[in-house]
Amino acid sequence: MSKSLPKNNTEKDLDTLYQEAFDKISKLKKGVAPDVMLRFYAYYKQANYGNNFTFNSGSNLISGFKFNAWMQLNGMSSEDAKREYIALANTILTDKNQTK
Repeated sequence: MSKSLPKNNTEKDLDTLYQEAFDKISKLKKGVAPDVMLRFYAYYKQANYGNNFTFNSGSNLISGFKFNAWMQLNGMSSEDAKREYIALANTILTDKNQTK
């Protein structure tokens, strides 16, 4: 688990930070590596849907990779998934700011 956010944040604080991180990543103009985007996807799905996995068996290969990334987080709490998403977003946003 990431150490960038203490566990004693209130739920509202965590949700606010998570939403801010999501908004910033969604608005990035520069591309992010596909493996990192899969991690964002998996943390997002785990934070919002938990272990309620759904998969369309008729889907393409990309959907399979997404589903696999999410499945790897099986058992992670929503709060931990949000913390991990925020930590990854902070890393990416810091890296993107340094390359401007």
